[in-house]
Amino acid sequence: MLVATTVIEVGVDVPNASTMIVLDADRFGVAQLHQLRGRVGRGGVPGIALFVTRAEQNTLARDRVEAVAATLDGFELAQADLELRREGDVLGGTQSGRRSSLKLLRVVEDAEVIAEARTVAEDLMDADPALAGFEPLREAIARRFDESERAFLGKS
Repeated sequence: MLVATTVIEVGVDVPNASTMIVLDADRFGVAQLHQLRGRVGRGGVPGIALFVTRAEQNTLARDRVEAVAATLDGFELAQADLELRREGDVLGGTQSGRRSSLKLLRVVEDAEVIAEARTVAEDLMDADPALAGFEPLREAIARRFDESERAFLGKS
């Protein structure tokens, strides 16, 4: 038996480890729980990870644990994590979720609309980089973004 903090996820490789119990699993994120779970069952012995939580049903903390318990697919978990945490400030440099700068769209639900809007915006910028023919749009951008935010958006 090995009792450890989450440092175990980083540097310990015990191929025959077969069982992991994560106490207070609701304190971890989706990706971290998935990584921890990946530390058991790596050798010839099947593995099981048990996530212990006292988080109440229908809370974000409980939803994270249940998302990891529901699948082993990392891509599916990344999608679930995005849905749970939301996209953060996609028009700026802040990466935390819950405070999206998007007012009418959600990255997950509206991906096709966002992709189409990006194509239209790229075509517009290719045709008129200074937005000389689109004065109201240029003014709206100037009002919405300060100099550092405009520089950040220009990086991509």
